[in-house]
Amino acid sequence: MKRIVDVIVAVLVLALLSPLLVLVSFLIWLQDRRSPFYIADRVGRNMKPFRMVKFRSMVVNADKTGVDSTGANDSRITSIGKFVRKTKLDEVPQMWNVLKGEMSLVGPRPNVAMPRNNCSTFVRASLISRRSSSPTKVRSWLTSPTLTSPTTS
Repeated sequence: MKRIVDVIVAVLVLALLSPLLVLVSFLIWLQDRRSPFYIADRVGRNMKPFRMVKFRSMVVNADKTGVDSTGANDSRITSIGKFVRKTKLDEVPQMWNVLKGEMSLVGPRPNVAMPRNNCSTFVRASLISRRSSSPTKVRSWLTSPTLTSPTTS
């Protein structure tokens, strides 16, 4: 039932907002002639990696500057980016991920994909404990250097 609701809502949102989404895409592209989308590596259910789609609200390669958090007055946010963030339009392209079954409208926010050696064992264990009930799979996933699902390890 949850999946059916996800699909219906995602289709309706994308269909009803499509004229606005085309306009926003064009305005973002117009500011620097680069892709209007920000594609972020995320980890979903069962630690399955996927690529989340959002409207780009910052300058190109802003995520490569080494700054992890963003304040309201961050100089990397573009003028159109301020608008799409304020109106939450930057989140609407994620309906594509919902439609594909990579995300759901209800549930935990997908985690940022990161190499396992960049986070503590405690953090890794707490992330995985919500997604797998097998301690053996969790232990093998925690010690593996690759980013794969613990259910496939």
